[in-house]
Amino acid sequence: MTPHISRKRSMLAISTAVAAGALLAAGLTTGASAQPAAPSGAPVALSSTARAGLLQDADADKAATAEKIGLGAKEKLVVRDVVKDANGTTHTRYERTYDGLPVLGGDLVVHTAKSGKVKRVTKATKATVKVASTDAKLGKSSVAKSAESTAAKAKTTKADAQSPRKVIWAAEGKPVLAYETVVTGMQKDGTPSRLRVVTDAATGKKLFEKQEIENATGNSQYSGKVEIGSKKGSNGFDLTDDSRGGHSTFNLENGEGEGKIFTDDDDTWGNGKPDDPQTAGVDAAYGAQVTWDYYKAVHGREGIKGDGKGATSRVHYGDSYVNAFWDDSCFCMTYGDGEGNKKPLTSIDVAAHEMSHGVTSATGNMEYSGESGGLNEATSDIFGSSVEFNAKSPEDIGDYLIGEEIDINGDGSPLRYMDKPSKDGQSLDNWSADAGNVDVHYSSGIANHFFYLLSEGSGAKEINGVKYDSPTADGSKVEGIGRDKAEKIWFKALTTEFTTTTDYKAAREGTLKAATDLYGADSAEVKAVGAAWTGVAVK
Repeated sequence: MTPHISRKRSMLAISTAVAAGALLAAGLTTGASAQPAAPSGAPVALSSTARAGLLQDADADKAATAEKIGLGAKEKLVVRDVVKDANGTTHTRYERTYDGLPVLGGDLVVHTAKSGKVKRVTKATKATVKVASTDAKLGKSSVAKSAESTAAKAKTTKADAQSPRKVIWAAEGKPVLAYETVVTGMQKDGTPSRLRVVTDAATGKKLFEKQEIENATGNSQYSGKVEIGSKKGSNGFDLTDDSRGGHSTFNLENGEGEGKIFTDDDDTWGNGKPDDPQTAGVDAAYGAQVTWDYYKAVHGREGIKGDGKGATSRVHYGDSYVNAFWDDSCFCMTYGDGEGNKKPLTSIDVAAHEMSHGVTSATGNMEYSGESGGLNEATSDIFGSSVEFNAKSPEDIGDYLIGEEIDINGDGSPLRYMDKPSKDGQSLDNWSADAGNVDVHYSSGIANHFFYLLSEGSGAKEINGVKYDSPTADGSKVEGIGRDKAEKIWFKALTTEFTTTTDYKAAREGTLKAATDLYGADSAEVKAVGAAWTGVAVK
């Protein structure tokens, strides 16, 4: 039956997709009990105006703050984000410069009591930021050519290196003078490329590389009727949601560029099938909508950056492009149409997972490589799951299986398993010394497993008709505290404790601190966090 679409609030049976290696269906908590009153250490919801005021105050005091925390004379702070707790404690996130140069890996969080006293500082690096000279031995042209060579090895076509900028590289080991070069182009699957390469300014040695366009692949399916926002425009109605920061959805018409905003004469959008270009547009708009609603309702965060501004969605990218990606530079989600342009990758899972990369970029900003990359990817899995659960779709009952509906393996099996990640044949159940050398989509299994254990506990159980049996690294029994608490602990750790260099050991410390702030030092929740990390061999 073709769904009815009402004016001002659009409804349709939408075509959705699940992206391979990126998405997580929501899991339901069991044994939930009444929630206590919000603890004093819980973050408060900040309006965009209140947040802007706190950032302005922090900016005015940044020189004094730098002196308080013992930074050197050549070091300065750049305000980036702020979180405020109910007890008045503020957690202000800063970038750092040295002699005017950005310090990569120099980010830090200053935790300040209501009285104004600095309680502690969380730093991405413990090393003293200092270099003998900021005069580079290598020229920019040779560095740019080297970066383009790196991009070529990564199968980047149309590689074009932007002018390198001098930086201080402090993310690993002793800080050194370096160049950071961004190389644009196209990845081998048609995804735009923005490869960031960091090079030692004295030796030319490559210190780091990162692909900044984070993407995922998959197929589509229907997920029922949804409501979306639209507004009266110059050509009828525009697919713009002013109630969620002005989020707008654009049609790329199987090309690239900026595209055209979706418009409609009668405010009736799509037909629930991929042959109508509007269907994918509604899917994307709905995914952005439920992601916005989740972060605002559950975590008090208004928008991806917390500033009340909506992102942009772009659909029908490329020709038979089987992918979707978040790009922080345009603050936008872009979706392909899948095989034969018949399966748009526009599901809730894709939107929530990828837009959560944007939340991570604005907060903890864990580098997308090594153990920090696994934590970055797991964060999008965790919140992609949480958003889908919060959306309460009657067509997609929550579970802890990843991509179970798309049958990407062709045998009815899920793409990944949160209760025991290794069941997919590649993901890690537990931490080991080699975890940082594993692809981030598979090292993320450690944190995904932790989150399942913290939410549901170990052992065999059935939730929503799905059977699970989650083991622990040491054979211990872990009692879950419920998904609601687990996601709040992870979000607080992300926004107040994690930094660009956070690894699994630091993630354990950060989530323990977050649980302590939320539920108290001797709480069952703190003990459960410790037990869940031990259950995945992070001690």
